[in-house]
Amino acid sequence: MQSQRSSYQRDQFEGQRGRQDEDESRRHQQDRNRNVFGGFDEQILAEAFNINTRLARSMRNEKDNRGIIVRAEHELQVVSPHQSREEEEREIEYRGGRGGRFNGIEETFCTARLKHNINDRERADFFNPRAGRLTTVNSLNLPILRSVQLSVERGVLYPNAMMSPHWNMNAHSIIYITRGNGRIQIVGDNGQTIFDGEVREGQVVTAPQSFAVVKKAGSQGFEWVSFKTNDNAQVSQLAGRVSTIRGLPVEVVANSFQISREDARRLKNNREEVSVFSPSQSGRSDEIA
Repeated sequence: MQSQRSSYQRDQFEGQRGRQDEDESRRHQQDRNRNVFGGFDEQILAEAFNINTRLARSMRNEKDNRGIIVRAEHELQVVSPHQSREEEEREIEYRGGRGGRFNGIEETFCTARLKHNINDRERADFFNPRAGRLTTVNSLNLPILRSVQLSVERGVLYPNAMMSPHWNMNAHSIIYITRGNGRIQIVGDNGQTIFDGEVREGQVVTAPQSFAVVKKAGSQGFEWVSFKTNDNAQVSQLAGRVSTIRGLPVEVVANSFQISREDARRLKNNREEVSVFSPSQSGRSDEIA
């Protein structure tokens, strides 16, 4: 009798575990089918791209099961410059050498400049009078950072402004909030949201390399300093005038998100700002184009 009860309990446990494994596998497959925008809040996407919430929902592709490779319905036309032989030779020399990182007159620790005023408004890399500013210090303007393989980013957002959704191409980022409050979302390439929360002065958030990040200021404004694990950290923006989507043909954007060509043009061109975005009204109504 005891043996039969034990056998029954074991079969029941294995059956439950099997169902749990199936559920987990199904959730994992669903996550794999999502694009990176699927992990962002719908309202955040609408504001970042200056579009309506209907189009933002299309970007999330929640019901798209086509996978990561899709068939184009029409021939794609892409404009690309021709590379001259001289440019090809320079590129080969660059890759085969030291990458042009050093000029033969390297600084020593004794003579190296050790400080840089990252809070100087006049040194901002990006400035928007309606949104804020962004300043970067790396080994190009503070060479000593090459020795420690670090770079620094200083961001200032005015109330309700936003930093463009972006991802760090070659570095992890440790974000320390120095003033104000705001919201940060961090999303993996499979559309899984790993962080979505309100942050305030004194808190630290870590954004892994290749994970998409968006920052939105609260009513008090939002300021931070990010320490990045590369002396020349590179950022790829997902929205705005210099974004990846802005450089794609309309046909590619339309087919990728299964939207009309008109909506694809809105998605590409509605946000003309770079890096720091002023508050948008478009995401508040589905009637606004």
